Amino acid sequence: MKRLIIYLVAGTLILISCNQKAKTAEAPAAVGQESQKTVASNQYTDIELPGIQGQTVKVSDYVGKNKLVLIDFWASWCGPCIRELPYVVKAYERYHDKGLEIVGVSLDKDKASWVQAIEMTGQKWPQMSDLQGWNCKGAQLYGIQSIPANVLINEQGEIIARDLRGEDLINTLAKQLQ
Repeated sequence: MKRLIIYLVAGTLILISCNQKAKTAEAPAAVGQESQKTVASNQYTDIELPGIQGQTVKVSDYVGKNKLVLIDFWASWCGPCIRELPYVVKAYERYHDKGLEIVGVSLDKDKASWVQAIEMTGQKWPQMSDLQGWNCKGAQLYGIQSIPANVLINEQGEIIARDLRGEDLINTLAKQLQ
């Protein structure tokens, strides 16, 4: 019985940690609410953050040069993100040569954990993070309240979908890249 309670509490804490947006005095009032600029059928908002090696990574470096760009919001400490990543890796392997690019935006605070998770999960696409956790500038621009989350952008820079998961991600990409 004690073991069951411990498992339930641990599972609840993991879910809460991936779905809870920290509130700070520095966060803009619109954080936590999907901005009108980042809803489907609107133009994307560029994100510019440091990459793994400290270089600047910009979403705008990929939009227009690829048929589709998927901005993938995730973190190494997020269990649901780690469980979703095999689908994202599968999507990348299947559709990268057909015009898909993925840009990872991590909500990590610890660089070593972030880099280790990238290697462990086989993410071969560009990655960025300001290592600010829930205060991540990119997550704030897109009103991200829980992770995993993603935004799919077409070649014209229009947001065509949000929060695609599992086989729905694969099927949507298949339709878009026929």
